[in-house]
This record gives sequence, C-alpha cells and structure tokens, in this order.
Amino acid sequence: MNRCLAVTVAALALTSQVCYAYPRGLSTARVLARAQDAEDTYDYVIVGGGTAGLTIADRLTEDGKTTVLVVEYGELSSSPLIQTVQGGFMGMSSPQFMYDITSVPQANLRNRTTPVLAGKVVGGGSAVNAMMTVRGTAEDYDRWGRFFSNHSEWSWDGLLPYFKRALHFAPPDAAVARAANITYDAAFWGNTSGVYAGWPSFQFPTTALHVAAFRGVPGVEFPPDSGAGEPGVYWFPTFMDPHTVARSYARTGHYDPAANRSNYHLLTGAKATRILLEGTTATGVAFVQTPANATSSNFTSTALPTVVRARKEVVLSAGGIHSPQILQLSGIGPRKLLAAANITAIVDLPGVGMNFQDHPMLTAAFMYQNFSVHPSSDDMFFNATFQTWAADVWAVNRTGPFSIATGNAAAWLPFPVVSPQRHASVAAALAAQDHAAQLPAGTDATVAAGYRAQMLAYATALRNNGTAFYNSVLSGGAASGVLVDLHPLSRGTVHIDTADPLGAEPVVDYRALSNPLDVAVITELLRFARSSVMDNPLTAGFAPVELVPGANVTSDADWAEYIADTVSPTEFHPAGTCAMMPRELGGVVDEQLRVYGVSNLRVVDASIIPTLPGANTCQTVYAIAEKAADLIRYGPKNGV
Repeated sequence: MNRCLAVTVAALALTSQVCYAYPRGLSTARVLARAQDAEDTYDYVIVGGGTAGLTIADRLTEDGKTTVLVVEYGELSSSPLIQTVQGGFMGMSSPQFMYDITSVPQANLRNRTTPVLAGKVVGGGSAVNAMMTVRGTAEDYDRWGRFFSNHSEWSWDGLLPYFKRALHFAPPDAAVARAANITYDAAFWGNTSGVYAGWPSFQFPTTALHVAAFRGVPGVEFPPDSGAGEPGVYWFPTFMDPHTVARSYARTGHYDPAANRSNYHLLTGAKATRILLEGTTATGVAFVQTPANATSSNFTSTALPTVVRARKEVVLSAGGIHSPQILQLSGIGPRKLLAAANITAIVDLPGVGMNFQDHPMLTAAFMYQNFSVHPSSDDMFFNATFQTWAADVWAVNRTGPFSIATGNAAAWLPFPVVSPQRHASVAAALAAQDHAAQLPAGTDATVAAGYRAQMLAYATALRNNGTAFYNSVLSGGAASGVLVDLHPLSRGTVHIDTADPLGAEPVVDYRALSNPLDVAVITELLRFARSSVMDNPLTAGFAPVELVPGANVTSDADWAEYIADTVSPTEFHPAGTCAMMPRELGGVVDEQLRVYGVSNLRVVDASIIPTLPGANTCQTVYAIAEKAADLIRYGPKNGV
C-alpha cells in the first residue's frame, strides 16, 4: 500500500529638499547602481519591475527611441531558488525575495493572521510563483467588460490576442503526451514572446489516472486545451524555458533580451514613495533607495527622496498590495482615510484599496489503499531508488521528475457540476442579499454599487456551466490535496497605516468569510471533493480512505467549523484594489487603465482586476500588460 503525504504547502511629509537625478546621455540598458545614476527625465517611468512592469517596459522600448525607467524595490537576482523548476515556487521560501507583511487578525478564522506573500525581486510574482500557466474561462473576462458595456474590448475575444502574444508555447514531448494523453491546441497560443509556456519531460502515470477518474463524475467536460477558455479537467503548461529547463519569467522574457537597449533603464533597491502631481497631472515619481542591509521599509520616513520626471506618463505596476498604497500616499484615494493620515486629498477616489480579493484555499486529502500503479509522485518522498534515479537523470541532462514544477493537470469545474442540488439556492440567496451589508461600515455608495454589480454577475455564474468555481491540482499522488475557491464573495481592504503611512507596510485585511455565503460555496466544494473520490466508480478499485477533513464531518455546522479552522484566505493572488470599473461603481481606472481624475497616470497590474479570474493570475497579468502596452502606444481602439 502506498502512503500519502498531504502538503500544503505625518503622513506624506516628504522633505522639500529632494535630490534630482543628474541629466546625461543615455548609455546602454543596465541596472543602475545608484539613484543619482538615473536620468532626470524619461518618456515613461514605471513603478514596479514585476510581471506587468517589465512587460510594458520591454514593449515601449522596442522602437529604440522611447525612454523608460523602471523603479523596483527588489534586487536583480539569478538565485537558484528562482531558476529551479523543481517544486514550482522555491523562491517563495526565501524572505530575501518576499515582502514581510502579515494580515490583520481575521475575525471569521479564529482571529488567525496570515502572511501576505508578494514578490520583492525583479520579476515580481512571476519570479516566485508556482509556475502554473493557466488562464480563466471566457466568462471571467467577458464579465470585466460588461461592467462598462456589452461592447467592451475587455472580453475573451479582446484579450485572446494578448494571451497569445504574451507567451511562447512549446509543445510537450510527443512520447510523454501520448503516454499521458495530454491534449493541446496551438491555435490558442503564440510563439513570439520571450516568456515560455513549456512542459516537463516526465509525467507520473498516476496523474493520467486522476484525470481519467473525472470521467466518472457527471457533467465534467474535458476541453481540448487549457487556453480554450472553458471549464473542465485538462493539462496545462509550465512557465519554463524548454531549452534551459529553468523558470521563464518576466525578467528572462522582458529584461534580459533587452539588455542592449540604451533607452531601457532599471533601478533596483528603490522604493517609490509617491507619484508627483502638478495639480491633477502626474509628472514623475519620488523614491528612496534602500540602505545597505536594510530589513524593513521604515527608512522611507526619513530618507531623502529622489525625483525622476516623466515626459509622457507614469505607469504604476507595484501590484495588488502596493499600488493602492502608493496612490494613497500621493493623495489619491478615500478622503476619510487620507485625512486620518494627514494627507491632503488631491483626488477623492473611494475605490482605492477596496475590492481586495484573493483565492481562498484549504485541504481535502484521501489515501488510495490499492494504488499499485508506479511510479506516483509519492515515490518522490518514499522510494529511495526512484529518488536516486530522478536525481541521476536530472544531473545528466535535466530531464525526469525534477523537471516537474507544481503539476500540469487540474480540475476547474463550474458550480452546477460541483453542487447539482444546491447551486440554484445558493445563487438565489446571493442575488437576494443586502450586498452593502457585506462590506465595511461606512463604505462609499459607489463601491457598494460596484460590489452589488459583481455579486449579481456571480449569481448568474453560479447557475451556469461557463465559470469555474472549483479547482484542485492533480499531482500524481495517491490523494487529492489543496482545493481552491476560484470566486470568493467576500471583499477586503488594503490601506495605508494611518499611524505611519510612509514608513509602515499597508494594513491588509482579507475580511475572510465576511460574506457568509462563502461558507456555503466552500462547503459544496469540499463535499464534491469527497464524493468525486469516495463515490466515484472509477476510483472504487483503489479503495479510497478519507484522511482530511474526516468522515465525521457531515453537517453544515461541521463543515463551517472545519472551514473556519483551516481555510487560508490567500493563494498568494492579491488583486482588485485599483479596480477597472466605472467610477460610479467604485472603479479606480477606466478601460484604458487611466486613473480617474488624474492625467498621465495608469495602473497596470493585478490590482486593476475587478473580479478574479478562475485561475492563477500570472498569465492574466501578462495579457493585461500586453494590452496596456498597445493602449499606451497606439491609444484606444473600437471605443476602448
């Protein structure tokens, strides 16, 4: 019998004595060692050298003429922790590459706090994530545009060209694909990006068995390709360069290939403190550079800032946690919050820092007593002979199991499939809710109106088969493991610390399970995880045994207790805090990603996502950035 290992894994009082960068002719593209090495003015200044920021900088500088400075707090690192594909997210294990932020206690999770994981390194989240190369369903992206109109270019059809442009698809090895029955359709992919969607050179045979077992679950579909915009069970690629068998991410795809461009500069170790505004026009960025061996951001409250000007635009790409913070520090945000921090409100924009979303996750684990097909991923833990072989083939030619990241197969299922008996009642309850009552007291009416629009859209999605709500990665082990709620109904906040707005990290509150219907949805996900294994004719021969949460958990009350005890409010996908929605719906940016009430300022990162896609966010952020680059270079098209 194989064993199973369950692994889950005075506010903006900046001194007036600013240090202006020295003008000089641009030299070769390089990492600037000191703030004073930067030019005094660039065409574009981009705050954040992560997934989105590096993509935009690459595209804007392709002409060899447009000058760009990327201001990034993290370092430029080639650490093996980032490069390795084994395990998928080794870089996340190092505090060197992560911000040190912890959420406030979560009232509905036994007052637990949780780490707020965000990449602090050139490449951002793409340098430390699980490397899962997936996108949401077509409905996920159509939903975004419909907050504006039925003719918005923010739609599946409008984004698909940018999904294709964003990645270079490398097909799986033909023999591996045949053995595992991996299907794909290159029509959904491109081949011109420097960021690769590749595949490992090995798949555990047991993974294919997990995939096939879903044919015993009524209603489950099997799309021909992970990029087809359809829910179901399918194989998907990895952010991996097939030539080097190393992580492929924003740095390797959008900075390293541009190293000879004299119009592309990257300044590391520099923390943006505000957007410079003349009236309501963005003119540049103020930042301070990290002292040697600094361990926190408190130096920003006393350090002398440097200013760099932007001739054309400032692009804020600091991510779902820090983009709202920088806007608020700049006087753009909720007036009451800014007043509490003694910051003058230049643009009263109530949605900044609201609408915070992440994917909740938790565990359901089952052991198969008669799982006799070898090898399985459990052998990576328990079979010394297999481990030795895997290490040997990796050392010789970088093939074998060590080329697998988090995994390449998963179920992404709609709610009626997961909950055929209760989906209609849950949807009706959501539609009938007092939506404003689910938000923090005193929430602005526009933000409440936007939340209501989101919940009504979700009520429709809960009733149909076009949106995935359930996710479980199929790792090839003798059990299922982490489950993900792809469309949480609760909304949190990310706000400056009014006691120390410039020196402290933002105050992050997931407000987990603040909408009680999240418990109802997650309960159905857990019940489905159990039934898809324990009541499935295609797994019966494996003699499954439930390990977690345990067969004694049966009633709604039991499930609610288990969820409160164990759910994580984050899959490390912070989003939504500078939402792309109409201003009357609490939006922060318009369809061109321009900040309402401010000229020459855009936000381009996961913070603009109005409602999370039912997928890991990285591929979506690449597509957003590619589309944003076109909006910046060429202006709106077809009314966008």
